[in-house]
Parts: sequence; C-alpha cells; structure tokens
Amino acid sequence: MSMIANTPKPPYFAVIFTSTRTEGDNGYGEMANRMVELAQQQTGFLGVESAREELGITVSYWADLDSIKNWKANSEHLAAQKTGRKSWYDSFKVRISKVERDYGI
Repeated sequence: MSMIANTPKPPYFAVIFTSTRTEGDNGYGEMANRMVELAQQQTGFLGVESAREELGITVSYWADLDSIKNWKANSEHLAAQKTGRKSWYDSFKVRISKVERDYGI
C-alpha cells in the first residue's frame, strides 16, 4: 500500500483528523488499523494518509459529503470515537474540506 493516497481527479472531499494522544497504547494501534480496514469498505472511500509523532494527522478522502456522514455514523466507528474521547486522545480536531485541485509527482 502506498503511503500517499491515489485519489481521483478533483473535486472530492478530505476529512482531516488531528490529535494528541494520551500515554500508552491501550488498544489504540489495533483499533486504528481496524478503522482503516473498515473505512476502506465504505461506499465513497477514496484513500487515507496518516502520520503520528507528538501530533497525529490522518486525512481520509471521500467522494462526497454523504459518504463522510455515513462513515461518521457507522456503529463500529461510533464505538471507536467514544473510546477515543474517553481513553486515547488528550485533544483532537476534525476538519472537512473540499479538494478543488491536486498535483504532484
């Protein structure tokens, strides 16, 4: 799997999840991997990129806003969100944006 998502020609949407973690793994790594697996099965999912040091940033790409809304409402994802707020994150922010243009090599 490439580290840079192979997204289609714009427009499409990006969900940018930025976070700081609590101490210890507490099952986070396993759940993060499961959420990527699950997201890949969702209609409208286009790809994901993620990096973590002191600050974690995960960007998932979606075909449309309805796909994002359906992913947010997924029952397994809802359970992970609840655990994240309680156990895994000191802070986080979610931003949703429309990608109008992309380019690269």
